[in-house]
Amino acid sequence: MPLLLIPLLVLAVVLLYLLVLPLSLLQRYRGGHRRRRVQPWVIGINAWMLVLSTALFLVGAWISDRWIAGATTHALLGLAAGAALGLLGLALTRFDRDPRNHFYTPNQWLALMLTVLVAGRIALGFWQAWHWRQSAAEHADWLVRQGSLLAVGGVLLGYYLAYTWGLRARIRRLSSDNRDHASGG
Repeated sequence: MPLLLIPLLVLAVVLLYLLVLPLSLLQRYRGGHRRRRVQPWVIGINAWMLVLSTALFLVGAWISDRWIAGATTHALLGLAAGAALGLLGLALTRFDRDPRNHFYTPNQWLALMLTVLVAGRIALGFWQAWHWRQSAAEHADWLVRQGSLLAVGGVLLGYYLAYTWGLRARIRRLSSDNRDHASGG
């Protein structure tokens, strides 16, 4: 009897995931363009963790080249496109301050675009899985066409890598300007 519950449990988990997915994408968008207080130590940790993540991502893409045609190329192209978007996002970011703190607000349209990109890749993955299941295609044939997953991952990592390092540099400049103004220079 308990073994009969396993398929129901798996189905419940899949349905819960499908129910929560739109809410998580909405929260991703809402958080993606929210006004944030500048915390240099947090931005510094994020910047270095993104370097580590990018290195691991590239190693994973290099290893995946054995099974996924052009995995490293897709990953590098995604990183380059993401870095360009990150620099654009930094240029479109609004900076302001109150008497005690600096704040920044990322661009709303870029946050929406990245969220739609993630949602589109998830939808494409479901569509590909559905067609693979319906056809008599080999599993290896389906896997070979997954380079776009690495490209999307590269875009997201490249965007946040360029944006965070650019934000870190801009905040350092703002801090040094404030020290100069405070000392009367």
